[in-house]
Amino acid sequence: MMNVMLNAPDHPSPTPIPTPGAPLTDEQFRLISRALADPTRHEILSTIGHCPTATPCSAILPDLTISAATLSHHMRELEIASLVESTKCGKFVSYTLRRDTLQAYIARLGEM
Repeated sequence: MMNVMLNAPDHPSPTPIPTPGAPLTDEQFRLISRALADPTRHEILSTIGHCPTATPCSAILPDLTISAATLSHHMRELEIASLVESTKCGKFVSYTLRRDTLQAYIARLGEM
């Protein structure tokens, strides 16, 4: 089983990205739980999840009552938890919901 590492400079250690179909580690489960506990992040994920293609930040921000800097912080937390995948195009970033991560999280919840 192979895990890809996500380098997060402001995070104490790299977080393994869940391999599709593989169970989550305890650390992955904790990071996802923490990310989903925030109502703003839940709203962001819902917005991204309803888009059929990658969602640019400019499409997420108008629906929220937060600053661009705060959105950036929330997106970083969602990336660290492997709930979103980012795609850069020049200086712009778009995000896609990692449904495989959500499915692995739901499966882990079902084991409790």
